[in-house]
Amino acid sequence: MRSPSFQDRLVVAGATGALGNEVLRLVAGLQLYRDVQVLAREPITAGLRGVGTHVVGDGPPGDWPVLAADAAVVMFEPPRLFYQRERALWTPQAGELLPLARWLRAGGVTTLAIVLPHTQMRLPEALKRGLADLDEHAIAMLAFDRLLIVRSAQAPQAAAHRNVLQRIAHGMLAVGKYMVPSSEQPVRAVKVAQFVAHALRLAPPGIHVAASETVWQAAQGDVGAAVAAWLDGKIPSTP
Repeated sequence: MRSPSFQDRLVVAGATGALGNEVLRLVAGLQLYRDVQVLAREPITAGLRGVGTHVVGDGPPGDWPVLAADAAVVMFEPPRLFYQRERALWTPQAGELLPLARWLRAGGVTTLAIVLPHTQMRLPEALKRGLADLDEHAIAMLAFDRLLIVRSAQAPQAAAHRNVLQRIAHGMLAVGKYMVPSSEQPVRAVKVAQFVAHALRLAPPGIHVAASETVWQAAQGDVGAAVAAWLDGKIPSTP
């Protein structure tokens, strides 16, 4: 089993939204990598020790100069509009995943983690079908040593209410949401970030897909132990 070395270099694409911010903060704080570069559209100050920015502009990934790196994390949460720094970062769209992966591989990246949005409704349709999707099949063919796909746990969405009486009843019942046990609430971004950090550290070579249920289960207790159990096949993983 190969863990990241402090000599390794990490590239982060899509370090935006609550999830992107937590993943970047945690990976940088744990000092798993000697150098972390965040892709950006314009120069900014990262504000975290050991974290810099790599400006890629507005062109497609296929037009970018190669950037040498060992590992990469790609996320898809859109930037929060009231965060000036996040608006300056480069956030990939679903159709850019394959050319981005090719660009990363050309730079020497051997570990790629694809982390889906924290909120299920923000998930691009092209990324909902896991490795059955053509682009993700093509990414698997790029011969990354380790390919991690981490889905976010999400509470079931309430059904649409068709008439006024249904909406009123739903509004009255909604008061009860404040009494829902924490174990039944959606997983917080920090828990998904912990899952990603542990997976980067522990995952052996191969393709590893963490289902929403796997991430949710891990968030209920010791995330590190749960990730180890998942990678060891003790927690089911479904694409």
